[in-house]
Amino acid sequence: MAKANRVYKTKVPVTKNQQVEAEVVDITYQGMGVIKIDNFPIFVIDAIPGEVVQVGITKVLKSYAFGRVIKRVKASPNRAENVDKVAITTGIAPLANLKYEAQLTFKQRQVEQLFKKVNVSVEVNPTIGMTDPTKYRNKAQVPAQMVNGQLETGFYRRGSHKLMPVEDFYIQDPKVDEAVSVTRDVLRDLGISAYDEETHKGVVRHIMARRGFYSHELMVVIITNTKKLPEADNIAAALRAKLPELKSFIHNINNHDTNVIMGQWNETVWGADDIHDQLMGKDFIIGPNSFYQINPQTTAVLYTLAAEKAGLKPTDVVVDAYSGIGTITLSIADQVAKVYGVEVIEDAVLDAEKNAQNNHIDNVEFVTADAPEQMTKWAADGLKPDVVFVDPPRKGLTNELISAVSAMQPKTFVYISCNPATLARDTVQILAEGFHIDGPIQPIDQFPQTTHVESVLVFKR
Repeated sequence: MAKANRVYKTKVPVTKNQQVEAEVVDITYQGMGVIKIDNFPIFVIDAIPGEVVQVGITKVLKSYAFGRVIKRVKASPNRAENVDKVAITTGIAPLANLKYEAQLTFKQRQVEQLFKKVNVSVEVNPTIGMTDPTKYRNKAQVPAQMVNGQLETGFYRRGSHKLMPVEDFYIQDPKVDEAVSVTRDVLRDLGISAYDEETHKGVVRHIMARRGFYSHELMVVIITNTKKLPEADNIAAALRAKLPELKSFIHNINNHDTNVIMGQWNETVWGADDIHDQLMGKDFIIGPNSFYQINPQTTAVLYTLAAEKAGLKPTDVVVDAYSGIGTITLSIADQVAKVYGVEVIEDAVLDAEKNAQNNHIDNVEFVTADAPEQMTKWAADGLKPDVVFVDPPRKGLTNELISAVSAMQPKTFVYISCNPATLARDTVQILAEGFHIDGPIQPIDQFPQTTHVESVLVFKR
């Protein structure tokens, strides 16, 4: 009689508080260095490939561990010097310790490795970077907490809800950082408290600020757990006095037990309900809940490249899935005959329609619907676009959407991705539907100093 299968426990080669020395062999998607002891991975903050580090083990799990650098025995030539350590330890800018050229190479290799993993052969171009890869974010959503008896703003230490006070966020527009700090100080002066997640007492959950990169119009939003914002008129008067670019001051209510930052209810305390910014020659309305690209400088590069790769013609009919407030739809409208946009968020569609009207564009049509469902409906109705653009969220495309695009039989299918892992996964099904890859993948550094990478990939029927 055969013996029952036995499970042999593998002994973990390290223990908490142990010190080990090893070479950093890789970097994770979260920007942590990887060392290995007997093939057992240990993830280390502020350690980059090519370095030899002495590491203190801080946490041990069954299949991996975490550690911190005690001593850098050998530094990498790719290490960036004089970098704000808070940006790295909080995770605001997890790649800030890498020289910028090395960051661009890391992102190119990341895309290459993910496509290799799904056995798809494709050329990946070098990553297009920025001239100045700092201070680019036009929006901040900063948590508030009571620290030593006063309202404080900053960023959570990685893996915790312990707030680290931060004023210079390194990758944000300095005017956005200033708006947050000024708002914090005004709230302090008026004795307004921060919300406490444990006791469910207090008022302010987050401060949000966004600024038009080209227009320089500024919006400040205070998100509260309470239905009223105490001292609202006094806050408005103080912000107007201290922030000359302020165009809109809004109170947003989020009294739900959720990780979602913004609630759905907004009250304009002072000024306009929204601000404006320009992108690729078009004017866009940006409300407190609007999705608008946080780096418009590279967004213009991204969308221009996508349109060029699509080879748009004046007679083309185009579908833009996940159209948001209409940034892609409106940026290509003057190059084609007709563009259909679909977006599930109703407020975004209302913004898109306003944007079309403000820019005197009449060859676009927006539909409020779930993109996969609407694409399936359009396919069943016989819509045959020449080009389909998709710019999905990080979770990528659904099987239903890919099948619907295939049924429409467009000549060109342009995939703009913010997550190369789901892009690689989706490419397998897109190829199975009868498309082929047309040209190299082009990564674009939409979010310098972080591990995120945008990319454009074109498929032909």
